[in-house]
Amino acid sequence: MSVAFVKEESAETASETLLPDRAISPHPNLVTEAGLKALELQLQQAREVYDATSTIEDVNERRRQAANPLRDARYFAARVHTAQVMPDPASIDIVAFGSTVTFSRNDGRVQMYRIVGEDEADPKAGSISFASPVARLLMGKAVGDVVGAGAQEIEIIAIS
Repeated sequence: MSVAFVKEESAETASETLLPDRAISPHPNLVTEAGLKALELQLQQAREVYDATSTIEDVNERRRQAANPLRDARYFAARVHTAQVMPDPASIDIVAFGSTVTFSRNDGRVQMYRIVGEDEADPKAGSISFASPVARLLMGKAVGDVVGAGAQEIEIIAIS
């Protein structure tokens, strides 16, 4: 449609409001109970921010301000809709989704991570995605098992 027929300042302004959707992982959307609650909260927050933009009088500014929260709301709605809540691990004998695993690397570092869903993973806070290379190596293994990670070896010290 020609810009002459819409209340846009320019075609450039219109393109600023058409953000591409956030990429959705091809992996199953496995989540913990807390992960689902976090997704629902993020969806609610995105909707609230989007709703707040309706009070902006200038149509171009309203569209600019609404673009990110609208894109986020679509993403979080899809993630909530496809979420598969996983139960807590039934045992601490083997590493599974939801397990907290402590392991040592052959360079002497000891690390501890909880294996969670992709949207809730935060390595700095001690959680990694089940789809991450390290988590995939650890899943199904037991205390004392050693797995290779590139040039490194990882030994599982504890599972909780």
